Amino acid sequence: MALTRRPAWLGIISLFSLLWFPNLPVVLLWAALLLFILLDFLLTPSAKKLRITRELGEQVRLGETLDGRLLVTNPYRRTIKVVLRDAFNPSAGLAANQRFKLRLPGRERRAAEETFVPTRRGRHYSRGVWVEVFGPLGFVSKTARLEAPGEFNALHPFAARKYLPSRLRRLQEIEGGSVVLTRGQGSEFDSLRDFVDGDDVRSIDWRATARRKELVVRTWRPERDRQVLIVLDTSRTSAIRIGEGTRLDYAIDAALLLGALASRAGDRVDLLCIDRVPHARLAGEAPNNLLPAMIDTTSALFPALVETDHKRLVKEVMSCAKKGSLVVLLSSLDEGSLENGLLPVASQLTADYNLLVASVSDPLLPEMQEKHGNVREVYEAASASQTLVQQHRAAEMLHRSGALVVDAPSDSLAPKLSDTYLALKAAGKL
Repeated sequence: MALTRRPAWLGIISLFSLLWFPNLPVVLLWAALLLFILLDFLLTPSAKKLRITRELGEQVRLGETLDGRLLVTNPYRRTIKVVLRDAFNPSAGLAANQRFKLRLPGRERRAAEETFVPTRRGRHYSRGVWVEVFGPLGFVSKTARLEAPGEFNALHPFAARKYLPSRLRRLQEIEGGSVVLTRGQGSEFDSLRDFVDGDDVRSIDWRATARRKELVVRTWRPERDRQVLIVLDTSRTSAIRIGEGTRLDYAIDAALLLGALASRAGDRVDLLCIDRVPHARLAGEAPNNLLPAMIDTTSALFPALVETDHKRLVKEVMSCAKKGSLVVLLSSLDEGSLENGLLPVASQLTADYNLLVASVSDPLLPEMQEKHGNVREVYEAASASQTLVQQHRAAEMLHRSGALVVDAPSDSLAPKLSDTYLALKAAGKL
């Protein structure tokens, strides 16, 4: 039981009246107040007997709204006043401070409409609803926690999906209008045509030439069943905030766009999320189910404040990727972590795989580099210049080891990474 503000104020007034005017009417008024509080307590129904059911969707994209409602049934004959508080975590984004005031007629049911705007990826839970029932006089209330479990999954918003149609058109142009003259492993036979000046003599089909009595060459096209392994680095460097999100948020966006594009190109896309240990792995998904599976897998993925174990990373890549595959590592170009981590083992990856390292650059660094208005800005410009030089040096070292490097601002990393993938496709390297 809990007292409301109404008897508290009346009690304070009565107490001061009793102190200043200690006479019989005031004493009777004080006694009447206590009697009304006791009477209201006896007439207040138990909150435990109310019945609550929940209607709630299963998932929503981060930043969008999800509607739900609580259905409260009054088993008593008379009308009661109740206050509901849903026990969702604050990041679930339940509006109206999670409190709902309802007036429930006897033997009837009313709905409390809820609107969620989640601010954090992952699953959000509510194990129950706190119900507060008020007495007819409004002096006391009874509280109980009723079981009404509910949960929903807040998915990554995938803002880069707006770039997918244009990249798919480019992919169709590559597959339909560009025949790549390559030879050896990693290519598929496409057709025969007449020999022209400049063709590689190794592509001549001598049997077809003997039949036609003219030089005929074979044309090749890139394979459509190559493996693309996307590796998300979830270590401490992925927790750095750039703009409105973290590096990991933008890396996930780029991974989703690349995964959707590569699956439409006929390649097999796998996903590995790792820092010191693997946290999530996705392999063997059908093309139609790949994008939803990637979004669901990355919804509960968050940075860990640890260093990446690059030896473990290489071991995991070798265990799930076959030779000649494209390995896309979404990480950071921080020189310190690269020199002690990725660079010593990069040659192991480039020896067997096409390694592509992608990183989110901070768009504020070039702006800081240009400002020299005061002493503080001069120091910030020097620090920004040093950081940019270190990142450029790290990219050069990776390039010398045989890796491709994509370093782009947060708003252009996803399209630039997809363009690099399409360029490899067009060149017949995939």
